[in-house]
Amino acid sequence: METQRDYVIRRRYSPFERVVGEVAAALTVLSGTAQANRPNPAGPMTEEADAGLRDFDRRHAAGLMRVNHVGEICAQALYRGQAFMAKREPTRNLLLEAASEEVDHLVWCEDRLKELDSRTSYLKPFWYAGSFAMGLAASAASERYNLGFMAETERQVEAHLDQHLEELPVNDERSRKIVEQMRDDEVEHRKTAQRHGAARLMDPIPSLMKLTSRVMTSTAYWV
Repeated sequence: METQRDYVIRRRYSPFERVVGEVAAALTVLSGTAQANRPNPAGPMTEEADAGLRDFDRRHAAGLMRVNHVGEICAQALYRGQAFMAKREPTRNLLLEAASEEVDHLVWCEDRLKELDSRTSYLKPFWYAGSFAMGLAASAASERYNLGFMAETERQVEAHLDQHLEELPVNDERSRKIVEQMRDDEVEHRKTAQRHGAARLMDPIPSLMKLTSRVMTSTAYWV
């Protein structure tokens, strides 16, 4: 005899229910009410943690972490957009699992911005909507290229985070620990996509992705 639990597992959501679910996910991300599943890699905040940061260093670190926060909004929306139209359940689950880890990054960056007495980007809804649309477009390709888009995204994010590790103030250990964990997670996301058959994207797609990322980072640092 089928139990209620079996029914829930077997049940498939209608298109309307899935749309409502995505709207709810977007509102959670954009409202700042998302919760991390893992503890902040920087550990508990102490009074001495940022004592050595000058005002300029604090503003620069905040600008970099705001860029990283926007990057996590984009990654969250991108993967959810790809998952929304994914044809196979395993691929959909892989993308949603990556999106879940991006929520951790999102929360850590937002926490760090608060510690630095700064704010998130004013353009969060724009970044989310644009990235979700890109995810929907990417999912129209074959599964190998859909995963290839994920792998290329993570490859570029790795390079971006490595650059931020070089640019962060030397004595900003809290931001550095967060960015290092984010970078390690992005490496694993890329490797996971490659293990599942991701195809390497051909030009001009990677170049266009870099251009889009450059516009986003230069804008989010300030706005």
